[in-house]
Amino acid sequence: AAAQVAVAELDVADTDAVPVVFGKLRDELGGLDRVIVNAGLGKGAPMGTGKAHANIETVQTNLIGAIAQIDAALEIFREQNHGHLVLISSIAGVRGQPKAQTAYSASKAGLTAIGEGLQTEFAGKPIKVSVIAPGYINTAINRSVKTKLKADLDSGVNALVKAIDNEKQWAPVPTWPWLPIAAALRHLPQSVTRHLG
Repeated sequence: AAAQVAVAELDVADTDAVPVVFGKLRDELGGLDRVIVNAGLGKGAPMGTGKAHANIETVQTNLIGAIAQIDAALEIFREQNHGHLVLISSIAGVRGQPKAQTAYSASKAGLTAIGEGLQTEFAGKPIKVSVIAPGYINTAINRSVKTKLKADLDSGVNALVKAIDNEKQWAPVPTWPWLPIAAALRHLPQSVTRHLG
């Protein structure tokens, strides 16, 4: 069967609008099989530099907006008794990052923790939860990042699609080099990890 597509405009920071829009999409499509929580902002600033608004907006979109989407999706999935919730976190959520990345990193760490909690809650049930942790992929949010570890757009997208379709619980993408980097970030001392990623 061909996939059905429906489009709706949504500002995820408008938390009251999120369940309304999700409900309309569910009704239009006759249910929701998968929801990918992907809205993200990376406009943080070093803390203590008078730009708290940038960090607050980042957390508002990346974590509070994500919570609103997660809640709306899971309400539908619980009613249907099935569904696949995909949370697009980040390698930056594995370990706290410095300077302009601090609030972004915290928001993604929070999203990962929510995913892990939900995976425990829904273990063995027909509602699946995946946490996808992209490294650097050549998208708009990463265009200005100077690193040799950046995947080209097609490779990055293919890795994301594969991880989502496989319904993995945790997937750094692309796997190389981000799976070993994620492990290093998680377990090595900060004196070493500050040079990674």
